[in-house]
Amino acid sequence: MTNDEPFVDLRKYDQSWFERGRPGWYILLWWLVQAIIFPLTPQPLNILRCALLRLFGAHIGKGVLIRPTARFTYPWKITIGDYSWIGDDVVLYSLDQIDIGTHCVISQETYLCTGSHDIKDPAFGLKTGKITIGNGAWVAAYCFLGPGVQIGANAVIGARSTVFTSMASGQVCWGNPCRTQYPRLKQ
Repeated sequence: MTNDEPFVDLRKYDQSWFERGRPGWYILLWWLVQAIIFPLTPQPLNILRCALLRLFGAHIGKGVLIRPTARFTYPWKITIGDYSWIGDDVVLYSLDQIDIGTHCVISQETYLCTGSHDIKDPAFGLKTGKITIGNGAWVAAYCFLGPGVQIGANAVIGARSTVFTSMASGQVCWGNPCRTQYPRLKQ
């Protein structure tokens, strides 16, 4: 094979094994609700956004704040602990489970991505991995978290970081790729 011949043959792509967790009509209904109702809810009606997510199977704790422009692919694969905040234009691409602890902040434009593809597979096979964010963690603006990433409790992920490996508890981390910089101090 030469460099100008495609390695990937997308005609072989098959995700028949992938379980979305709900029937197609239910997913379509959620996407309509998310596209029309969810973003039109005024900022103070956070309780309505949380109720809609719960109605569609998300596990949402008490005191959770979710901005109207946040996006959830499959809410039934999402858990958000008490008093956590989900910022503007955050995307929770939940092909796999996303667990966010209590008192967490996921800042604007952050993308939590539980799906990717196998670059060694000519059929471009789908791969998924759960994302877990520990209690008290802050993922700052414009970050990307890849499949299988765990963010430890009370960790800080600095703005515009790209996280492909897990980050330890109580650490301040940033960069592309994201790396531990120093411990987060208690007050």
